[in-house]
Amino acid sequence: MTRSPLRLGVLFSGGGRTLENLHERILDGTLPARIGVAISSSSQAKGVERARSRGIACKVVEPARRGDADVFSEEITRELDASEVDLVVLGGFLKLYRFPPRYENRIVNIHPALLPAFGGKGFYGDRVHEAVLRSGVKFSGCTVHFVTAEYDEGPIILQRIVPVRPGDTVPELAARVFREECIAYPEAIRLYAENRLEVAEGRVRLRIGDCASSKADSLPA
Repeated sequence: MTRSPLRLGVLFSGGGRTLENLHERILDGTLPARIGVAISSSSQAKGVERARSRGIACKVVEPARRGDADVFSEEITRELDASEVDLVVLGGFLKLYRFPPRYENRIVNIHPALLPAFGGKGFYGDRVHEAVLRSGVKFSGCTVHFVTAEYDEGPIILQRIVPVRPGDTVPELAARVFREECIAYPEAIRLYAENRLEVAEGRVRLRIGDCASSKADSLPA
């Protein structure tokens, strides 16, 4: 069982917009959680000031100064352990985090496309939206999933869908997808906080009462 409110550790590398969204949902009472610690992989990330200006404890762990992926990951783990987080939330975190076994199915990520399409190493941010537009697909969206050792291959928790419109630019599509991310991520965290997510055979089952759905929750826009 998880604690109430759920204690989050948020990892980011850039502007911290996801961190800000979660903080706002906590303040308006729609997300039963608190942010125990935010960790940035760069001291220059705009999200550092965004976190601290909102009274969120923020640590900086920069991989370049550690020189070793394992040392970098171990320091992140120490910070998460020290804050006794229940769930780790990746919010635009662009570095590899090699997490210990005790964090399995306790780390979530949001990807700006409908996985398994347009995912994997090197697919992040505008690169994803560029690939979507080049492909000619008619729909995109976002995917919340548990994190595994492989990029973007963890069990899917939920997805939200947006249309790809004729003449779309990368900024236009990115903005449309991000609006859905702001809905999807808090919803996935709420499901986790309510102990309604069960991972079985590489898939997420949604507990409904005494039963569990065999399909990942899907929330179309």
